[in-house]
Amino acid sequence: MAKLGKRTRAAREALAGKDNLSVEEAVSLIKANATAKFDETVEIAMSLGVDTRHADQMVRGVVGLPNGTGKAMRVAVFARGPKAEEAQAAGADIVGAEDLMEAIQGGSIDFDRCIATPDMMPIVGRLGKILGPRNLMPNPKVGTVTMDVKAAVEAAKGGEVQFKAEKGGVVHAGVGKASFDEAKLVENVRAFVSAVAKAKPAGAKGAYMKKINLTSTMGPGVTVDVDNAVTE
Repeated sequence: MAKLGKRTRAAREALAGKDNLSVEEAVSLIKANATAKFDETVEIAMSLGVDTRHADQMVRGVVGLPNGTGKAMRVAVFARGPKAEEAQAAGADIVGAEDLMEAIQGGSIDFDRCIATPDMMPIVGRLGKILGPRNLMPNPKVGTVTMDVKAAVEAAKGGEVQFKAEKGGVVHAGVGKASFDEAKLVENVRAFVSAVAKAKPAGAKGAYMKKINLTSTMGPGVTVDVDNAVTE
């Protein structure tokens, strides 16, 4: 087993035994122990009482974090003609059609969000095995298959976060940077938790939100009191 560094040991000791905290307490501790030489991402992981093998228990959605993510989001758009021009004007990093499909098939996936106009889906559909596992496949349920490409690009660039329950019912996302003001991080965490709460599927049985954990990129995590985190 690798020997822990002094910084890592100190962070773990500071957070040892810190369980079921309020969102405010958890954010304060995470910020105080995010001491890496770069601006660490504050990440949330939520364990949900769902079985994603059943369609009626799938959790998926999108939320605009009130204070953004602090991450520069690269956006690719499948569009032609005026809609391609609209995407470029809105700030899309990559715009194309068959040429973009071929680039992705060749292994070039230099983007964090993929948007498509509905007429492009026959082309995009060929990329399901590539984009799907990376949670990049455009989907009308989260607003990434749309004719309003301007709004979709601006939302992605402005701090919109997609979420999807993975195997085991875990949802995770980055909710800001350690350099953010504590109050802004708290707002982002509560907004994310609220969005996941609203996305509760009809087939969910028993306790829906089982555990919430906050951590930074290089730091240990702390658990957050579920009742405190849910503001509804």
